[in-house]
Amino acid sequence: MPKQTPLNAAHRKLGGRMVDFAGWDMPVQFAGVVPEHLAVRNAVGLFDVSHMGEIEFKGPNALAAANALITNDLARAADGQALYAGLLNDQGGFVDDIVAYRFSPEHIFICVNASNADKDFAWMKERAKGCVPVNRSNDYAQIAVQGPKAFALVQRLANKKLDAVGTYRFTTGQVAGVDAIISRTGYTGEDGFELYVAPDKAEKLWFALLEEGKGDGAVPIGLGARDSLRTEMKYSLYGNDIDDVHTPLEAGLGWITKLDKADFIGKSVLVKQKAEGVTRKLVGFELTEPGVPRSHYPILKDGQKVGEVTSGTMGPSVKKPIGIGYVPTALSAEGSTFHVEIRGRPVAAKVVKTPFYKKG
Repeated sequence: MPKQTPLNAAHRKLGGRMVDFAGWDMPVQFAGVVPEHLAVRNAVGLFDVSHMGEIEFKGPNALAAANALITNDLARAADGQALYAGLLNDQGGFVDDIVAYRFSPEHIFICVNASNADKDFAWMKERAKGCVPVNRSNDYAQIAVQGPKAFALVQRLANKKLDAVGTYRFTTGQVAGVDAIISRTGYTGEDGFELYVAPDKAEKLWFALLEEGKGDGAVPIGLGARDSLRTEMKYSLYGNDIDDVHTPLEAGLGWITKLDKADFIGKSVLVKQKAEGVTRKLVGFELTEPGVPRSHYPILKDGQKVGEVTSGTMGPSVKKPIGIGYVPTALSAEGSTFHVEIRGRPVAAKVVKTPFYKKG
């Protein structure tokens, strides 16, 4: 039986089409993928991301213990700042991609992917030195409010001014009378917040946001539009675009990998890989012939398989068939051409600059 988030009944009430996602009963769509996608790009959408996991480090060694596990550098972050980072294995591949929140040097809070929560927690517990992490996943529900009208909507319901909460910053307060971690983060390419609240308060907050946001066009959003929104931004999805055999340098995530910080797991492999150069790279491409690329489709050069599509869709905002995939470094430059095999037919494609979608 798939697990249920605290908003399961709300999704069913709103007509969500439910599917099993990473062992969770989740809505794939409500009104449809394209209208939901466009609602987030043009107005505001609400996502249930309560299936994500939360792991907490507390105590005098919290900062050092958490920082030694991740690629980004919490020591350089300010209190109230969040960092996107990789959690790596000894070979430099991804255990997961995470967001780490620095409340203080004594309190670090890490959000992990739903499918990896138990694995990540076990991995951190085994590797953490001087501080024992605690799995807080059952203590939080999470609602993402995303879109150009998201800030104003959350601000109207918040009990404090949120102007000072910049991108990848967070605060605590109340939204619709519900205690929350109010984080200016998200994975859509739009402005907005992710709100961490007690599970028994999630439904109250969900309906308060929908009610207050009626005039803004606020609607519930399913997993389908969540995927097309992040693909248009070339945001990596664990299990598709990043996994345990691909490194951050190959995935174009060198910017979240601070090789000049104190030692972290996987660092020595990455230092060597950077010196020698990567042999494959994750690129964004668009098809130049009709078709839609999908995950696992072969990428061909001169009839030979040289890579694989990791994510693909018909982008609702860019109105083009777009994809992400690993190719040999020689094929990774903008303008490079290859073919994607779609049901046995080679379809022409070219590497393009990403993100595919740009505001305005």
